Amino acid sequence: MNKQESGKRKRDALLLIFLLAGAAAIFIILFAVRGCGSGRKAVIKVDGNIIRECDINRDETIEVPGYAGGHNTVVVKDGQVSVTDADCPDKVCVDTGKINAPGQTIVCLPHRVVVEVK
Repeated sequence: MNKQESGKRKRDALLLIFLLAGAAAIFIILFAVRGCGSGRKAVIKVDGNIIRECDINRDETIEVPGYAGGHNTVVVKDGQVSVTDADCPDKVCVDTGKINAPGQTIVCLPHRVVVEVK
């Protein structure tokens, strides 16, 4: 092997190490920002007003009085949040299913209920 090939291999190795270190740094930053699932909260609003915040890792069932007398049942279980029952006509909120990532929402327009993971 000549000097030129040896120098090229060293540069390639340094580039590979740099790229791996960069990828590891990005992974660590994203992992820290996402919070590894800890500290997430479900925020429940009716007509824009927060009526309840709860830890997404603590199982509970919450009866939410919606706008104009409607009701929604919000269930927090196994780190996920869902609306399991509502007396609105379309039940889009129930059909939304379970959410668990920050920024995900469940909305019941007739009752003006919003459930968001933060």
